[in-house]
Amino acid sequence: MRFILLFSIFFGLSVNAQDINSVFISMPDSLSPILTKVNRQDFSDFLSSGMKAVVKNKFDGKSEMLKLTEDYLLLKTTSVSSEEMKLLPLNDSVNVVCVVNTYSGPAEDSKVSFYTTDWKELPLSDFIKLPDYKDFYKSQNDSINSVSIDDFTMDMPVMKANLSSNDNDIVFKITSFEAMDKETAEKLKPYTADSLNYKWVDGTFVKE
Repeated sequence: MRFILLFSIFFGLSVNAQDINSVFISMPDSLSPILTKVNRQDFSDFLSSGMKAVVKNKFDGKSEMLKLTEDYLLLKTTSVSSEEMKLLPLNDSVNVVCVVNTYSGPAEDSKVSFYTTDWKELPLSDFIKLPDYKDFYKSQNDSINSVSIDDFTMDMPVMKANLSSNDNDIVFKITSFEAMDKETAEKLKPYTADSLNYKWVDGTFVKE
């Protein structure tokens, strides 16, 4: 399956060097419900002119590009949502695009997706096995109020993901505590890892 995927990506794309901004601008409108192509072009034009990269989006709200490098970008799409994109190498000439969309309401919740650089969606499972909530469990030396891994559950399991602008890592953090009752949150927090880090290794994300 992975050989077929790599074969189709390689022959379906130009192997010329690409940067995330050109890929972002070419994004189809169906995947960009808030921003027009002109909006997407304006972001980098504003940044290159030393201006704040703020545009009026399709719904007359404001969207801002907060960071742009050769292989990474961060957008504040609305007051309650953001989008990150990262070019990740499959080999010396072929990249995939990892997209993280994060929404707040009331806890921040992220969706991770993968695409070819001409925006054909790729199977998530080919690139990452998303963490289970029990992956965040850490034991404590507490003989009185101990929480076992079998007890480690969330009333509203929610996770936030963040891509890195400096390397090819992705970090997951539980945000469920923002939406659950205070008593349950305080009980579970001591048994919860602050974050889980995944590194990009040979075309897949691997948990450290």
